[in-house]
Amino acid sequence: PISSSPPVVEATSFLMLSLATMGALALRAGPLVSRGASTRLSALQMSTFATFKTSKGDIKAELMMDKLPITCSNFADLAKTGFYDGLTFHRVIQGFMCQFGCPHSKDPKSPRAGTGGPEPGSTYTTPDGTTITRTGGNIPDELIEPISNEVGTLSMANTGMPNSGGSQIFINTKHNAFLDYFDPSTPSKHPVFGKVVDGMDVLLAIEKVPTGQGDKPIDPVTVNTIEISED
Repeated sequence: PISSSPPVVEATSFLMLSLATMGALALRAGPLVSRGASTRLSALQMSTFATFKTSKGDIKAELMMDKLPITCSNFADLAKTGFYDGLTFHRVIQGFMCQFGCPHSKDPKSPRAGTGGPEPGSTYTTPDGTTITRTGGNIPDELIEPISNEVGTLSMANTGMPNSGGSQIFINTKHNAFLDYFDPSTPSKHPVFGKVVDGMDVLLAIEKVPTGQGDKPIDPVTVNTIEISED
């Protein structure tokens, strides 16, 4: 389903979405920990949350930063730098998922909505201090935690090719186990990197909005901003 490349994928072509495998970066540790390293270790031990401030209300999700640092740090960086501000949910399918994160969706009528991603060559940093480059606007696959695409989970969209995730994500409104990278029944490989902890009623309200061609909401649902916080 969860394609982030043209054309807009219809509900019947869900299986074209796939990721390839790649290990995550291991947290570096040693007998002597510098002050900077200690700060990074503390960051990993904290809980990271993302609050979607949408035109329908707020959705708060916890990011699994300790489990998928590459994927979560990418999302958090895009949120903090305002990349997601003003974008719309460009694909909504009741009983399936709500997809978001394409920069072209700022114009909800754009035929390119669902095809974009971050700036190629842009960078961000993981909690252990590693700098990741978005080669071609994409991030490395991080298929290391067998977390299923259950209701309320945040998962990465991709084109079906290895290392093709970028900024687009989807929030599951059904347990879509066939999207799990560890489910051998389909080629779909979508890593889960977060879960809604508050605002499921808002997500379900978004899921029920009337949609038109390409599963685009007739009345746009806008994410005004995404706030990142740590506890």
